[in-house]
Amino acid sequence: MKKRIYCHSSSEYEIPFFDVDSMDIMWHGHYVKYLEMARCAFLEEIHYTYDVMRARGYAWPIVQLNVKYVKPARFRQKIRVDVALVEYESSIRVDYVIRAIDSGEKLTIASTTQVAVSINNQEMQFTTPQCWRNAVESHPTFQRESI
Repeated sequence: MKKRIYCHSSSEYEIPFFDVDSMDIMWHGHYVKYLEMARCAFLEEIHYTYDVMRARGYAWPIVQLNVKYVKPARFRQKIRVDVALVEYESSIRVDYVIRAIDSGEKLTIASTTQVAVSINNQEMQFTTPQCWRNAVESHPTFQRESI
């Protein structure tokens, strides 16, 4: 069965010195930062940033994070983080692939899941707010069918 991808986006970065260990390999904990930066870039594209989420009355905590390290990212390496939104109606589920730009080699695969929580009463929402769904559906790559 093909995975349903509703939207996709990519961001590019260069691994700085302060993200690597003494072996010039990116420390494992920093990968999450690149996932967050790429997800925030996607949210900017749909004009639904964390500021907008808060203004609409919702917090969106991460409830699940999965990371599989395939090959290490290295100092000064240029990487691309591909973001695929695979669920948006009940939660925000994003799949990621981090690749080396020069070779296209897959370095890391990951996923995050976020849920909407009402700021007023701290209750988790079992469906995402309509304002979120509208923002996703406005993205130029949005497709209801699998791609």
